[in-house]
Amino acid sequence: MSKYAIGLDYGTNSCRSLIVDISNGKELASHVFNYPSGDAGVIVQKSDPNVARQNPADYVLGIEVTITEAIKKAKVIDSNFSADKIIGIGVDTTGSSPMPVDADGNPLCFSEKFKDNPGAMVWLWKDHTSYEEATIITEQAAKSRPEYLAKIGGVYSSEWFWSKLWKCSKYYPEVFDDAVSFVEICDWIPAVLVGDTNPLNIKRSVCAAGHKAMYSDQWGGLPDEEFLNSLSPKLGDMRKKLFSKSYPSEEKMGNLSKEWAEKLGLSTNVAIAVGAFDAHMGAVGAGVGVGTLVKILGTSTCDVMVMPNNENLADIPGVCGIVDGSVKGGYFGIEAGQSAVGDIFLWFVNNLVPDSYGKTIDEKFKNLEAEATKQKPGESGLLALDWNNGNRTILVDVRLSGLLLGQTLHTKAHEIYRALVEATAFGALAIIDRISENGVPINEVVNCGGLAMKNSMLMQIYADITNRPMKVSRSEQTPALGAAIFGAVAAGEFTDVEIAQKANDWN
Repeated sequence: MSKYAIGLDYGTNSCRSLIVDISNGKELASHVFNYPSGDAGVIVQKSDPNVARQNPADYVLGIEVTITEAIKKAKVIDSNFSADKIIGIGVDTTGSSPMPVDADGNPLCFSEKFKDNPGAMVWLWKDHTSYEEATIITEQAAKSRPEYLAKIGGVYSSEWFWSKLWKCSKYYPEVFDDAVSFVEICDWIPAVLVGDTNPLNIKRSVCAAGHKAMYSDQWGGLPDEEFLNSLSPKLGDMRKKLFSKSYPSEEKMGNLSKEWAEKLGLSTNVAIAVGAFDAHMGAVGAGVGVGTLVKILGTSTCDVMVMPNNENLADIPGVCGIVDGSVKGGYFGIEAGQSAVGDIFLWFVNNLVPDSYGKTIDEKFKNLEAEATKQKPGESGLLALDWNNGNRTILVDVRLSGLLLGQTLHTKAHEIYRALVEATAFGALAIIDRISENGVPINEVVNCGGLAMKNSMLMQIYADITNRPMKVSRSEQTPALGAAIFGAVAAGEFTDVEIAQKANDWN
């Protein structure tokens, strides 16, 4: 009798659920929910392009809508399917995306006092308002705690945990002072499902803690109080309210609460795995192993690799962290990425591509690719730089901007489009070169997401520029698939992720 696991995947603009048969890795049914708040789910400010917040109420609604709708679809697809055969749920999210909470773990923006305050919402990964704070953290750590920087590429980012908390304390002091703790959404959503969001009880993800909050067992967890006080006494005080231990996603957070079991039509025996970031669970869904780089292509990209944790691994300048267990047990997880890829293409199509290429976004993309494919490399004379949202790896500088050189009065939109694709490919090559020159083999690249599956020109250009085979994951939903694998492991169906990967044709 088949058993099933659910992967919940929370992206920048939407979330989805995926029901997977754990006996063979078959993806049975899925449902997508677009966040209703803000601009495509993101709360922005015209006065400051660096602001990007989200409403956590969208996440909660997304749980109910995506799972109940996916279950309905599964029953239609397979008459033998039954919801009582679902045994585990895994959750992946964006990150670092922390939010301030009260003593019960409720987001402060749920309260009447802060309901319209953007500082009380989720500080989405792409919120770059704290770039000044990140710079000071880097400078101070370089002087007094260089070991903190060594494991995160040498530079602290405005996309990460402590810089956002510090910014919150300065610009929204009333929010920060009322916050009992801050919780990453990859930790909060599993806790919601378990029915215990008390910040002291939540099993925090080592993926989030290690890659974004300078957590390491080498120095006893989070950065020490003395260091944080040197930045701001408020940060030193907040450290006491956070957590002292973090967990890999093979760990079980708990069981589905009675309230959520009734809402979803599931059993309270369903296991909920500790959460993690989308790229890391996506890497598992794509079959990550030594020598394979998994590239999650979306609005931005996240590149994930693994190396055995019993090997000596050099610190790699410019990456987003080297963390034991952040991808799967027994391995160091290595993260890198580009701050904008799909975002660049979408910006271009929405703002600069004429209607002669099509009336809809899909038509425009299709016709741009058809025309750009006819060009030889460099034929147009255009050269672009992919720093439109700053540079995540290897420069770690959100202040950088994109560039287009060589345009004339004869330049066509599809020529610009090809130059932008080439720019992102050279950005990918810079990451590959930096990691491989530090002793991590990269023999192949597995690409995930709609961009990879739908755009053969992009994949060919990437293969040509990086001089490596470009594979495309069979699944369009690798983060959700990886999350489902962790759900199955948390339920005790497999002892670890690697055994689950070997046991079934997940990838």
